[in-house]
Amino acid sequence: MKNYIKTGILISILSLTACEDELTKDPIGLVTQDQVNTTPTVGTVETAVRSSYEMLSNRLNILADWDWGGGLVFQNDYVMQDIASDDMEKKWVIDGDQPWMDDLNNFTFTSTNGGPNGLWKYNYEGIKRINIAMNILTNPDVEVPGLSAERKNQLLGEGYFLRSYYYFSLVTNFGDVPLILRPVESYQEAFDVAVRVPAADIWAQIKGDLTLAMGLLPNSKYSSESEKWRASKGAAIALLAKAELYTENWNAVPGLVDQLAGLGFSLNSNYFQSFTAEYNDNEVIFSFDHQTNATPRRGNGICAPLGWGFFAPSTDFLNAFETNDPRLLYTVDAPNQNVNKMLGSLNGANEGNDDAPNNKVYIRYADAILWKAEALLETGDTAGAVAIINQVRQRARNGVDANGNAVPAGTLPDRATGADAATVKEWLIHERRVELGFENQRMLDLKRWGIAQEVMQAHGKNFLPRHMLYPIPQSEVDASAGLLTQNEGY
Repeated sequence: MKNYIKTGILISILSLTACEDELTKDPIGLVTQDQVNTTPTVGTVETAVRSSYEMLSNRLNILADWDWGGGLVFQNDYVMQDIASDDMEKKWVIDGDQPWMDDLNNFTFTSTNGGPNGLWKYNYEGIKRINIAMNILTNPDVEVPGLSAERKNQLLGEGYFLRSYYYFSLVTNFGDVPLILRPVESYQEAFDVAVRVPAADIWAQIKGDLTLAMGLLPNSKYSSESEKWRASKGAAIALLAKAELYTENWNAVPGLVDQLAGLGFSLNSNYFQSFTAEYNDNEVIFSFDHQTNATPRRGNGICAPLGWGFFAPSTDFLNAFETNDPRLLYTVDAPNQNVNKMLGSLNGANEGNDDAPNNKVYIRYADAILWKAEALLETGDTAGAVAIINQVRQRARNGVDANGNAVPAGTLPDRATGADAATVKEWLIHERRVELGFENQRMLDLKRWGIAQEVMQAHGKNFLPRHMLYPIPQSEVDASAGLLTQNEGY
């Protein structure tokens, strides 16, 4: 039996290797490397893969019990990408609750802030979990009795996707990060891998893994008709398109996005359906399957802090919507202080519920075709970009609004196809903001467009060049005895 570094769970690379009391509980369903080495069964491999999905859950307290200061009560996507941007405020009423969120909102945070700490730990825990499964699935000398070749390929494809998703989050938020592709089995090895590798190498690994995933996952909309929540070929294609977009490989993006329609993805007729439907819509490409009353629990816990007054729109965000744009009320009902998109309801249902059933949407088709529009614009096809922008606007204005009324005629008129590239870029920036509001995209968009400092300072925030990346958690730097270097300015 190998001496695997457990500490209950290796969340980050070093800081928890010898400190089990850093965590207050063992996650349900976790498979350790010792178990896999001793009993490589279908059940242990399946559980190892499934447990990695858990890091994408909005369930509360996955890694610790009410560790607010450490950023571990829930995933920090909404804090790091929405509250930190010009779209969202911490709460509807200004107060002193959770000042670490205020520091992120105001860009006065340091390397000890809980936001980056939680983001780092969630992602590396997901990587650790999936590496356990992939270490078995890629080992030619290990046979798992009862595991068919078809199922093995599917699980491995899911693994490549999940690992890529976690590394996408790490590289876009921290830049150079340690690259860990197999379980860490000794303290020395833990120190050996606690070295940041260039972001270019992380991107290459992401793209390589996603290419492998595309070839392994079933050539269908869903990997499994009975488990539609699993990562699919469409999810791998979409994430690869996003990776190509973020690395400015514009020519690769349109062809990848076009493959999604062939798998059955398209815009829903109703904008809000993506946030209420349970895998019977056209648009959602990848989401976490939240379920209420499940054992173990897998409800959408982010609805609980909404009941405590967290997550409110900025005035600037509300003012960004054009007159009668139905997406505003579908996203947030400001008069009643309901964030509809996060609640998955239009009447306040699920607010305060820490076991809500609404899914967490990570990738949907509208987002993907706007990537294509951006790539077309960057390669000189302004008319093609405008056509896609108009497609998104047309869906938004068709049908009924959140009150069930027809959208007034003349709402969201088509953009002119003859506009210059600079104007089309402004239209694209606007359309992504109102279409994808409160979906954890805004800050990453502003940074990759190179306008984050301009926009944030205009919004009254102290955004400086160093804020293009978040700091490596100081606890990680300290635990590595300086092997893990800090981002500049922190």
